[in-house]
Amino acid sequence: MSVAVDWYVGLSAVLFSIGAAGVLLRRNALVVLLSIEIMLNAGNLALVAFSRTHAQHDGQVFAIVVMAIAASEVVVGLGIVVALSHMRRELDTDELAELHG
Repeated sequence: MSVAVDWYVGLSAVLFSIGAAGVLLRRNALVVLLSIEIMLNAGNLALVAFSRTHAQHDGQVFAIVVMAIAASEVVVGLGIVVALSHMRRELDTDELAELHG
């Protein structure tokens, strides 16, 4: 009993939409980072689903590379958030002007 790839792609689209809404609508930097992670996981789900459908391992290998990049993005992003939280309490992304060059 196998699940069709349409269901995986549909779930991936729903997850990506939730992540995009979180990035566009929320102001907290941590929530924005979590929303970006949801979007990356949605892309990984689609890659693995298509890889499974075509019986190749390319999509799974690429998903592992995306996970490694996402982990480094989280480390850098959380470092920035922690540094900014030590300077002040509020992490409103509309108010962040310290990152301008």
